[in-house]
Amino acid sequence: MNADRVLIVEDDSSIGMVVRSALEAEGIEVDVCESASARDAALAGNRYDLMLTDVVLKDRDGISSLEDVIAKSPDMPIIIMSAQNTLDTAVRASEINAFEYFPKPFDLDELVLAVKQGIEKRRTDNQGENGTLLEATMPMVGRSPAMQDVYRMVARLLRNDLTALILGESGTGKELVAEAIHNLGHRKTGPFVAVNMAAIPSELIEAELFGHEKGAFTGAVGQGIGRFEQAQGGTLFLDEIGDMPYHAQTRLLRTLQSGTISRIGGKASIRLDVRVIAATNQDLEALIAEGKFREDLYYRLNVVPVHLPPLRARPEDIGLLTRHFLTLAAGEGLPSKQIDEDAVVRLTQMQWRGNVRELKNFVYRLTLTAREDCISEASVAQIAGATDAEPALQGALCSFEAAVGQFMVEQRQRGHGRERIYARALAAFEKPLLHAVMQQARGNQLQAAALLGINRNTLRKKLNEYGLAGGKSGEARR
Repeated sequence: MNADRVLIVEDDSSIGMVVRSALEAEGIEVDVCESASARDAALAGNRYDLMLTDVVLKDRDGISSLEDVIAKSPDMPIIIMSAQNTLDTAVRASEINAFEYFPKPFDLDELVLAVKQGIEKRRTDNQGENGTLLEATMPMVGRSPAMQDVYRMVARLLRNDLTALILGESGTGKELVAEAIHNLGHRKTGPFVAVNMAAIPSELIEAELFGHEKGAFTGAVGQGIGRFEQAQGGTLFLDEIGDMPYHAQTRLLRTLQSGTISRIGGKASIRLDVRVIAATNQDLEALIAEGKFREDLYYRLNVVPVHLPPLRARPEDIGLLTRHFLTLAAGEGLPSKQIDEDAVVRLTQMQWRGNVRELKNFVYRLTLTAREDCISEASVAQIAGATDAEPALQGALCSFEAAVGQFMVEQRQRGHGRERIYARALAAFEKPLLHAVMQQARGNQLQAAALLGINRNTLRKKLNEYGLAGGKSGEARR
């Protein structure tokens, strides 16, 4: 039997060499090229079982130039690799029906496993599906590794109707994720109906969701169409699902199981064509243990969990988010402002218990009150009402034990409660520490290494591992 053969399209020779060596160690034949034109020439003269491609190539965009490739080899799995770590890239990869998307830096073992799985899939299923190349305005901002997991999960949900459960603290943007799944998926032409379970009185919630017939209860002077019917052909977003009364949970479970509803006071059964997405900032497993949430409903909703990270877990996104909110503020009639790097550093040191929502409100307040056109660290400190140089850092140290407890809860929710906890905890601590020290040293690796008390080469290796390389004496990733 002929050996499996893979084409790597990557203009970074070091990455191409590392991936090639890893695949050849698995007995896979590998060809490497650096441009779209060289890729087309290689595909014209050879047959490949799978292709890995970067997005930013020397001559063309690695995704938008794939239309002819897909048309000629619809059964060849394609894996996208990219340092353009936005939701747009993940969705564009999904639009062409890419087998997998890996944001850089990626785990080499995971990439090799994906290549093997892609080759095996081609053997067992030779039917490819051509996607369309679409441009879309993305509702989420952030390029941190934590957000890459969210983008990849959103991309995987676009071509199916699986029920999703979005988990995250208040203010992390759970409704934005639900809207992204709807607006970028195949139900985008249908309605998006959002319901906040915490905002509806307990005695009215069933009528709100399922509708009612005239005379079904006191005050029902006419027929009422519930939110499920309003969402026909589209998506129903059940926000704050943890606050749903227990009696209504039973009816919701029955609806999800049967795919039908009956209005209150009615006898007719109405067939549903609705995708359900739920969200909560509560620990549903704890609510189950307290007898406040149905376990069977939890498993019905938690088909595909999407974990939204708190803002403190992705401090590298704060600068990007801040500039995004400054642009939004200017578009809403507020003064047009810029922000300097020292001010961004100060923002990354703040707690942000209200997450992205709190940051947005803070930026809007800065835009309105700061006198200078380029917001300074002094303006940030004045608005924050802080007098100490590092109040958030001190608060973080005081709450370190609480952070460890929250980390353990999140690991259990992700199903990691019994494996590699020490390594995961070390990575969760080490990355933000390195990020903070590099900011304090203004990107100078020699100074940062001295502050940490470690060797400069050790620091450089760790920065590369965590995707933090950059600044003085550091490599800038493309």
